[in-house]
Amino acid sequence: MWTAASTSGDCKGGAMSEKIIVDYDVIVVGTGAAGYQAACRLTRDGRKKTAMVTEGIRRGTSRNTGSDKQTYYKLGLGGSAADSVRQMAADLFAGGSVDGDNALCEAALSARCFLNLCELGVPFPVNRYGEYVGYKTDHDPYARATSAGPLTSKFMTEALEKQAAALQIPIYDGLLAVEILKSGGEVCGLLCVDTKTGETVCFRCTDVVLATGGPAGIYADSVYPESQCGSSGLALAAGAAMQNLTEWQFGLASVAPRWNVSGTYMQVLPRLVSRDETGQEREFLLEYFGDPYKALSMLFLKGYQWPFDSWKALHGSSVIDLLVYRETVLRHRRVYLDYRTNPFGLETLDFSRLSPEAADYLRRADASFGTPLARLERMNHPAVELYRSKGVCLEAEMLEIALCAQHHNGGISVDHWWQTRVPGLFAAGECAGTHGVTRPGGSALNAGQVGALRAAQWISAETRQPMAEDAFRAVASAAEKRLEARFPVGPGADCAARLAAARRRMSDCGGAIRDDARMKQALAELLAELEVPIAIPGPAERALACRLYDTLLVQAAVLTAMTDFGDTADGTRGSALYTDNRGELAPGMPELFRFRQESGASRNQIQQVTRTDRGFCVSWRPVRPIPPEDDVFETVWRRYRENGNVE
Repeated sequence: MWTAASTSGDCKGGAMSEKIIVDYDVIVVGTGAAGYQAACRLTRDGRKKTAMVTEGIRRGTSRNTGSDKQTYYKLGLGGSAADSVRQMAADLFAGGSVDGDNALCEAALSARCFLNLCELGVPFPVNRYGEYVGYKTDHDPYARATSAGPLTSKFMTEALEKQAAALQIPIYDGLLAVEILKSGGEVCGLLCVDTKTGETVCFRCTDVVLATGGPAGIYADSVYPESQCGSSGLALAAGAAMQNLTEWQFGLASVAPRWNVSGTYMQVLPRLVSRDETGQEREFLLEYFGDPYKALSMLFLKGYQWPFDSWKALHGSSVIDLLVYRETVLRHRRVYLDYRTNPFGLETLDFSRLSPEAADYLRRADASFGTPLARLERMNHPAVELYRSKGVCLEAEMLEIALCAQHHNGGISVDHWWQTRVPGLFAAGECAGTHGVTRPGGSALNAGQVGALRAAQWISAETRQPMAEDAFRAVASAAEKRLEARFPVGPGADCAARLAAARRRMSDCGGAIRDDARMKQALAELLAELEVPIAIPGPAERALACRLYDTLLVQAAVLTAMTDFGDTADGTRGSALYTDNRGELAPGMPELFRFRQESGASRNQIQQVTRTDRGFCVSWRPVRPIPPEDDVFETVWRRYRENGNVE
C-alpha cells in the first residue's frame, strides 16, 4: 500500500503520487513567521534534514493580518530607560498564569531574534544614530514596542521565506496535516491529506514542529484571515496537553476586510454609528455617556487599550466593546466607523474639552484639527492606505466593525524548549500556549521567533533515530484506516454548512460574553457530534471534513476549559465576562453584563486540558516560577562548551 519516495525533486506546489512515504528528520508544519524561523534555524545548523508542510503558503495569519501599527515587543534597544532581561521576564510573567521559564526565554532571546529579522531586511525604524526607539503598548511598563507599520508580521514572513528559499528548504504545499504518528509514545511521522484530491501522504521523521497558528477557525466573529483555520487538534489527538484555553484577546475589528481597528483608528475619534434593518442610524455612544466629550475621551482611550479587558468593562474603555456588542448581538444592528465627519454633529471639535491624555496626545501629534480622516492621514497615513489597498475608501464609505476574536493567549503546553509532553512534538508561534491572562501587545511575534529558535536548538542536539521502515509502514497503514473510518464515503451533512454553524454557536456562547448554561449545552452537543463519523461524498471532500473535525475537537476542549473555569474559579478575568446574577452591573447595561471580578488567586495557577480515551480531563497546576539568577560565568561557559546548554 505504501511506497518510499525520493525527496530530491522539487515538491513546492507539485502534486505527489498516491500513498507515498517521504523521509526527513524534521517536518515543520506551517509557513508563517514561526514556521520559517524554525526551518531556517534547523537548516542553517546542518545536522537535521528538514522540510515544511503547509495547506497553502499564502494562507497564514502572520502573512495576512495586522493593525494600524502592528507591534513587535522586545528588549529595550534605544533611549535612556534602563531595561534588562530579568525585568522583561518579570513583566511577561506578571500577565498571570504564565510559566516563568518560558517568560525568561522570551526575554533573553528577544534581542537576538529581533536583530536577526533586522538583518534579514524587516524595516524596523531606527533614529539617525541607530537606536531602535520604542513606544509603550498595552500592558507594557517600558517603551519596548516597535513596528514596521501595519504589515509587520507580513514583512517578517516574507523576509524569512526569502531566507528559506536561499537555503533551498523543501516546501510541500497543498497538504493538510491530519495526524501525528507515534510509536512507543514518541513521534515517528506525520500523516497528511492532499487538499485537492484527498489522497494521503506520509512523512517518516523523528520530530514535528507545529507552527500552525492559533485555532482561528473556531469562531464566526473573528479578525483572523478567512484562510487561517489552525490545527491545534493535531496536538490534542496526539496526547499533548493544552493550557490557558479560556484566555483569548477580543477586540473591535472591521468585518470586510478582517482587520484590527486598534490604535490610531480609534485615537482620531471617528463617528461610531449603528444602523437598524430600516437603515436608520444612531450614534449610540451618546445615549450611554451623555456628554459627547466624555464619550470621545473614552473612544480615544480604546485605541490605547484595544483588547477587551474585564477590568475595564465597568467604568473603563472596554465599555466601548460592550456597547458595540449590545448593538450587534442584542439589538441586531450593524455598527460602523465613519471617518468622513466629526461625531455627534459637531462641525469642529473643541479639543480642550477632551481628557488631558487625549488632548495632549493629539496636540503633540499635530492632529488637533479637521475630520477624523484628516487626523488619520496626519498621524498614520499607512493605516489609510492599508484599507485602500483592500478596496475600501475611507473617504467615501463607512467601515463595518464587530467585537471579534483576535488572538489566543492559550494553546499547546510546552516546556522551556517548546517541546510538548509528547517526545518529538514541538509547538511554536500562536499555537504554543506560553501567554497568560494578559500580555504586552506585540509579545506574540517575539514569542513565535523565540519558540522556533528554542525548538530548533533542542532538535539539532538530539540523537533519536527514525523508526525502521517496515515498522513504520504498519503505523502508517493503521493511521490511514483510522482516517477512513472517521470520514467514511457516503451520504452526509454539508461539511461547510456544519463548520459555519459550529463557529456561530461558539461565538454566541463562548466569546467575550460567556454564559454558563449556554456553554454547557453547546459542549454537550459538541461531544455528541465528535462521537459520530463525518460522512463525505468522496475523497475530494476529505480535507474539509478533517478541518471540521479539528474545529469541533478544539471547540470541545476550549468549552471544557471555559465551563470548568466557571465552576471552579472565583470570578471573571482577562478577556471575557463570565455572567453571574450575583455580580456587579455596569451602569446602563442589560442584565447580560452582570458579573463578578476575580480575586487574582487563579493567576498563580495554570489550567490544563488533555484528551483521553474517557474524554477531556481538566487539571490545575502552579505556574513554573522564573528560574533563579544564580549563574556563574565559568560554570555556564563549561556547560556551553560541553553541550551548548541544551539540557
